[in-house]
Amino acid sequence: MASSSFLALSLIYISLFLGFCSAEDPYKNFEFVVSYITASPLGVPQQVIAVNGKFPGPTINVTTNDNVIVNVRNKLDEDLLLHWSGIFQRRSSWQDGLLGTNCPIPSKWNWTYQFQVKDQIGSFFYFPSLNFQRASGGFGSIIINNRDVIPIPFDTPYGDITIVIGDWYTQNHTALRRTLNGGKDLGMPDGVLINGKGPYRYNDTLVPDGIDYETITVHPGKTYRIRVSNVGISTSLNFRIQSHNLLLAETEGAYTVQQNYTSLDIHVGQSYSFLVTMDQNASSDYYIVASARFVNESQWRRVTGVAILHYTNSKGKASGPLPDPPQDQFDKTFSMNQARSIRWNVTASGARPNPQGSFRYGSINVTQVYVLKNKPPVTINGKRRATLSGISFENPSTPIRLADQYKIKGAYKLDFPTRPLTGPPEMKTSIINGTYRGFMEVVLQNNDTKVHTYHVSGYNFFVVGMDYGEWTENSRGTYNKWDGIARTTTQVFPGAWTAILISLDNVGVWNIRTENLDSWYLGQETYIRVVNPEANNKTEFPMPANALFCGALSKLQKPQDISSATLIRGNWKLFFTLLLTSALISMFQ
Repeated sequence: MASSSFLALSLIYISLFLGFCSAEDPYKNFEFVVSYITASPLGVPQQVIAVNGKFPGPTINVTTNDNVIVNVRNKLDEDLLLHWSGIFQRRSSWQDGLLGTNCPIPSKWNWTYQFQVKDQIGSFFYFPSLNFQRASGGFGSIIINNRDVIPIPFDTPYGDITIVIGDWYTQNHTALRRTLNGGKDLGMPDGVLINGKGPYRYNDTLVPDGIDYETITVHPGKTYRIRVSNVGISTSLNFRIQSHNLLLAETEGAYTVQQNYTSLDIHVGQSYSFLVTMDQNASSDYYIVASARFVNESQWRRVTGVAILHYTNSKGKASGPLPDPPQDQFDKTFSMNQARSIRWNVTASGARPNPQGSFRYGSINVTQVYVLKNKPPVTINGKRRATLSGISFENPSTPIRLADQYKIKGAYKLDFPTRPLTGPPEMKTSIINGTYRGFMEVVLQNNDTKVHTYHVSGYNFFVVGMDYGEWTENSRGTYNKWDGIARTTTQVFPGAWTAILISLDNVGVWNIRTENLDSWYLGQETYIRVVNPEANNKTEFPMPANALFCGALSKLQKPQDISSATLIRGNWKLFFTLLLTSALISMFQ
C-alpha cells in the first residue's frame, strides 16, 4: 500500500513538474519532410533537395531556452542527417546531426530531434551534413530571439528578413560527388543564388532571360534586421545593398560593436545580421548583390547573385551597373582588416541579463594547445584526400558517442597530434582528447591556396588573432584579449593563421571542420571529445530513447515503428510522462 501511495504521489509530482517546465521553457514543434523536387534556379531544370516542398527550407524561428522538436521524414533515396550549425546542443551531442556522433536516418524513415536553445541568441542555419547533399539544398535559416526580459542593444527593428546566399552548380550533389571521388576539382560554379533563386537580369549578355529572382519588399523610412548566411560550397562572397549602409549588429550568437559597412565579405558557413534603414529615394528599386571574392573577375562575372530591394513606393526597376565590390582582387589584406574590425559588444547583454564581456576570456589560463594545419589535397592510398595536420579523417562505422556508450573498442583513437605530422599523411579516425572545463587554444594554419572557414560544433569560440605567415609562439603578443568576437565559424586566409580560444564546458563529442564542402567531404575534419570524469545527467543528457544504431551496434536497431514516431512527435509531454511512469512502475513491481 505504501508503495502504491508513493507511486501515485510521484506521478502527481512528475505531472506538475512537466507542466511547470513546459510553461517556463516552451516547446516548439516542427515537421520537416525532406524530399527531391525539380527546380531551375539558374534556368536549367535540376534535382534539388527541398524541406516541406520549399527550397530553401522554412525558417526555424524560436526564442532563447525554447525546447525545439523537429521530426524529420527522410524521403530521399539515401541516408540523411540534419545539422544545426552554430546551435550549442547543450549537454547533448546526440542531437548534433553529424556522422561522427549520430547514425544516419535511413531512406523512408523518420527521426525526431529534440534540443534546447539554451542561453543562446542569434542567426544560424541548418543543412544536410551527409554525402555532399548541401550542394543540392536542404538548408534553411534559424533565428533565436532574445527573451522579452533581456533587452537587445538596438531599437526593435520594423521587420526581420532572412537571406541565404551561396555558390551553386547546375549538377546535383551525386554528380558533384562523383567528380570528387574521381580525383578532380569541381571547377567554377555556375552561379550564386540568393534565397534559392538566380540573378536579376542586370546585364542582358551575362544573365539569360527567364530566370526567377528574389524580390524583398520594404517600407520607406523603416529599419530592418537582415540576417545573411553563406550556405554555399566553397566561395567567399561579398554582400552589399546598393546605396544602403549595413550596420553590423550580430554574428552567430554574439552582438558586435555596431559599425557601418558598405559591403562585407561573408565566407562559407558564416552568418551575420545587419540593421538596414530604408532611407533612400524611391525613384527606383535597388540591387542586392552577392559576388565571388578572390577570383579572376573576367572569368567569374557571370557567377554573381543579384536580388532586388523594392520600396513599396518605388517608381521603377533597378538599372545600370552593379555597385562595385572591394577593389582588391588578389590582395586579401582588405578582407583581413575588415575581419579584424569586427569586435564583441562587451557591454551588451546576450542571452542572459549580464554583459557579454563579463566572461573575461583573456584572463583564463590555457590548458591545451593544438596547431591545426591544412594543405592542398594529397593522394593517400590512391585516393585524393584533404588533411588537417597531416590526417585525413575517416568517419567511424559506429559513431564516437555511441561507441563510448556501449564501450565499443577500436572505433576511434584519442591520438590527434597537438602539432602537424611531419611524416606522410594518414587516413584514420583520430580525435582530440579535450579536458572538461579546460581552456583550449587552437591555431588554424592555412597552407592551402584558397580561403577556408572553420567551424566548431557545441561552442562559441573567441577569435583572438589572425595574420599572414606562419604562426609562432611570439604571435600571442598580437592577440586581442578583451573584445575578440565570439562566434562559431571563422575564416583563415591562404598563407595565414587564425587563433581561437574555446572554453570546454559542454560535455560531448564535437566536430571541428572546414566549412568548404569539397575539402570537408575529402576528410578535413576531426572531433573534440569532452568527458566529465564524474558522469551524471547534469553535464550530459542520457542517450535518447529513439537513438539509431549502426556499425558494430546494427543488430540493436529495431524496425521503424510508425505509431511510436507519431506519438513522440505529436505530444512530447505525454511521451515523457508515459516514459517516467513506466520507469516508476518497474521500480515498484
